[in-house]
Amino acid sequence: MPLGEEKNGACDRSIYVNNPHLDSMKDDILYHFNLGTSTHDLPAMFGDVKFVCVGGSPWRMKSFTEYIAKELGLSEPNAEFPNICEGTDRYAMYKVGPVLSVSHGMGIPSISIMLHELIKLLYHAHCTDVTVVRIGTSGGIGLKPGIVVVTKQSVDSVFQPRLEQIILGKPVVRSTELDAELAEELLQCGKDLAEFETVIGNTMCTLDFYEGQARLDGAFCSYSEEDKQSYLAEAYAAGVRNIEMESSVFAAMCKLSNLRAAVVCVTLLDRLKGDQLTSSHDILNSYQQRPQVLVGHYIKKKLNAYKKS
Repeated sequence: MPLGEEKNGACDRSIYVNNPHLDSMKDDILYHFNLGTSTHDLPAMFGDVKFVCVGGSPWRMKSFTEYIAKELGLSEPNAEFPNICEGTDRYAMYKVGPVLSVSHGMGIPSISIMLHELIKLLYHAHCTDVTVVRIGTSGGIGLKPGIVVVTKQSVDSVFQPRLEQIILGKPVVRSTELDAELAEELLQCGKDLAEFETVIGNTMCTLDFYEGQARLDGAFCSYSEEDKQSYLAEAYAAGVRNIEMESSVFAAMCKLSNLRAAVVCVTLLDRLKGDQLTSSHDILNSYQQRPQVLVGHYIKKKLNAYKKS
């Protein structure tokens, strides 16, 4: 499918899937979603989707669905939002109006599986002009807890904006470039809200939570506090403001698919000052709601603009 199709004189941003094998398949089974092209009418179910929000926790994504439904005036009293993927325990998916909410688990392998099937779902549903945002939590570097970071670039553990994968035994390097205009729009939404601090910075994506993020509290640690501080200082000097475990493959796959994409994560602690979460559950929960509020404001703003145009 071409990158853009003319429709009513305007150019729609279509989903791009670069896999010739799909055309010869009688049925495409989206196994981890418990969906398929012959068992479900994907265009009828998902054809109106314009915004997709993804995050690690199924509970968080259901919470976001409930929140955005109220913000958009699409929620009835005591409304229930069924999990579209209830036939599997791998991921959870919820939909309200043009907004799809999907969990992705933790780490690059988990989110990459989800993204392969999500991108195919959007493609089979003939969706256009879709914006995808990862909302989540992170460890900050030089930022106090509760600050929301909109990712400028996703970088690897040596601070390069790239994702390296091994395919057929050979390294393949892909760009992790995100939509700069979308990032600025989200930053402006943070200024509009003025409820919490929002910044733009590079996000370091690591392969694990402990040693890969220079923590001192894992089961194994072969470096000193001084080594940790030196490494995190290098990261800060390279523009890194937070650390998480999914942004690189998210950015790479969305770019390959012609999807506008952004990463919005709240910081739960400053890694320069410690490794473990010491804030109360209530405080951490309030922090986790901040990316939802920011992205919810963005979606509402865009939909209002569509209505006026």
